[in-house]
Amino acid sequence: MRVNTANLYSGIYGGNCGVVLPFGAAASRNKIKSDYTDLRVFYHHIYEYKKGIRNLILTTEKAKYRSTIEQRLQHENIDYVIHEIDNNKINVYFGEKPCVDVVRTFNPKLNELTPEQDFMLGIMLGYDRVKQCERFMKLKNTI
Repeated sequence: MRVNTANLYSGIYGGNCGVVLPFGAAASRNKIKSDYTDLRVFYHHIYEYKKGIRNLILTTEKAKYRSTIEQRLQHENIDYVIHEIDNNKINVYFGEKPCVDVVRTFNPKLNELTPEQDFMLGIMLGYDRVKQCERFMKLKNTI
């Protein structure tokens, strides 16, 4: 399959953000293909957000793409917050500013959220309400 690297590059890096590929650099084309493959879920989440399907998105991505992710979200004027999981992974929350502002008040480590924060986050992310209620009661009863 032949890939149009100019279109692929535009999709990955948000269009005109001032970065130019070296002319004829095969290594750069392969890197772009790899980046696109690694970030395809992230790009799909942006699509869903822009279509109004979701108000808040949480995606876990490779930490090496942090700069690319931040550039794209800034280019799209989408509010976001990034929490480091470890040296290799990050949690990226993005969407409507009021939702992202709530996430900013939470502990960055998901396993350290209070049952109330866990419940709120699940509801904001669009998880099943009944299952979130069941999860909340289970977490609350184990404290």
